[in-house]
Amino acid sequence: MPRASSPTIDPALDAAALLRRMGFFGLFVILPVLAQVARRAAVILAPIAVVLLVIASAIDRRQRPVRPGIARLLTAPAFLAGMLVVLWSALSLAWTPFPGPALERLANLLATIGLALLGYLALPDRMRSANLYLLPLGVIAGAIVAIVLGVFGAHITPAGTEEDGALDRGLILLILLIWPALAWLRSRRRDREALGLALLVAAALTVQPNATQIAALAIGAVAFAVTSFRPKLGVALTALISAALLAVAPLLPFLARPIGAALFGPLAPGVLSLKSWQKVVTTEPVRLITGHGFETALRGRLVGLVPINAPTTALFEFWYELGIVGAFAAAFALHAAIRRAGRDVPALVPAAMACFASAFAVACLGVGLTAIWWLTALAIAVVVFIAVERGQFRTSRPKVARLRRLPEGGA
Repeated sequence: MPRASSPTIDPALDAAALLRRMGFFGLFVILPVLAQVARRAAVILAPIAVVLLVIASAIDRRQRPVRPGIARLLTAPAFLAGMLVVLWSALSLAWTPFPGPALERLANLLATIGLALLGYLALPDRMRSANLYLLPLGVIAGAIVAIVLGVFGAHITPAGTEEDGALDRGLILLILLIWPALAWLRSRRRDREALGLALLVAAALTVQPNATQIAALAIGAVAFAVTSFRPKLGVALTALISAALLAVAPLLPFLARPIGAALFGPLAPGVLSLKSWQKVVTTEPVRLITGHGFETALRGRLVGLVPINAPTTALFEFWYELGIVGAFAAAFALHAAIRRAGRDVPALVPAAMACFASAFAVACLGVGLTAIWWLTALAIAVVVFIAVERGQFRTSRPKVARLRRLPEGGA
C-alpha cells in the first residue's frame, strides 16, 4: 500500500522559528526578570533579542514588506516631527558647552531609534499566540522577583553595590510592560487573569514604595479606565494633556510654585526646585528659543551652569536643552502618535493610552530626557505593543448555512 505523504521538513524554517521564539523569550520573559536585579539588563538584552528576530525574519521572510513599512513611517506626521527633534538635537551640538558628551549621547539616541526600527521591521506579519502568551508570564515572573527583592533586598543587594538601584529601573519597565500584557489578555477574553496580573504588579510597587512609580501606575490606570468607557474622550484627553504640558512647560513653575508653597511651605525641596526653574526662565529668556544645547541640563549641574536643585524631568530638560523648536516638535510628535494609536485596533486602545500616560508621567516626575536605559525601555514598549497588535488577526468561525430540503422528486 502507498505510504501516506508527509509534509516537507525545511530545516531553515525550523531554525527561524527557534530563533524567533528565543528572541521573544528573551524580550518578554528574561528581560523583565533580569531588569529587577541588573541595571544594564535592558541595554544589553534588548539588542540581542532584536538581532535574533532580524535573523529569523531574514531566513523565513515572514515580516511585512520593508519598503512599504518604511514609506509609511516617512509619511507619518509623528515620525517626521520626531526626526525634527533629532535633527535639532544634532544642530544644537554647535552651541552646546559639552560637545563630546553630547555627541556620545546623540549616538546613543540614534542607536536606540535604530533598535526600535529594526524590531518593528523584523516582527512577523502575524504573531503566534504561543509567543505572545510569554509576555504576561514574563511580567508575572518579574513582579514576583521584585516582591522578593523588596522584602529581602537589603540582604541580596547591599547598598553601595553596582546593582543597587536596579529594582527601581526594573519596576519602571514593569509599569510599561503591564499595559501590553493586559491588552493581550483582554483581547483573548481572559479578564480575570488580566486583573490578577495588574494586582500583582501593584503589589510589587507597594513592597518598596516609590512616589514616581506609584503615581505613574495610577495615572495609567485612570487613562485606562476613562478610555475603556469613553474611547474618544480618553484618547483626546491623553493626547491633549501630554502635548500641552510639554508645550507650556516654562509656565508651570510660575503656576505651581505658589500652590506648592501654600501646601508644603516655601522651603520644601519641590518648591525650591520650582524656584530654580523660575530663575532659569527669567534670567535667560532668549535661550527659550534655541535652548542651551544637547546634554547641557545634566552636565551643567556638575559645573554650576544649572542650579543643583533644578528639576530632573523631561519637561525642564526639553526646554533647557532644545528650546521652543525642540519642545514644540516633541509636543506635536507626542500628540500625533497618541491620536494615531487611538485609531488602531479598538481592543488595544485603552491599554495604549495607559502606556502613554504612564510613560509620560515617569518622564515628568524624574527620569529626565535621554537616559539610555529609559530610551531603551521606551523602545521595548513600542516593539511589544506592535507585536500584540499583530496578534489580533483571529477571525470568527464562519456560520454553516442551512441547506433547504429539495421537494421529493425534485432534481
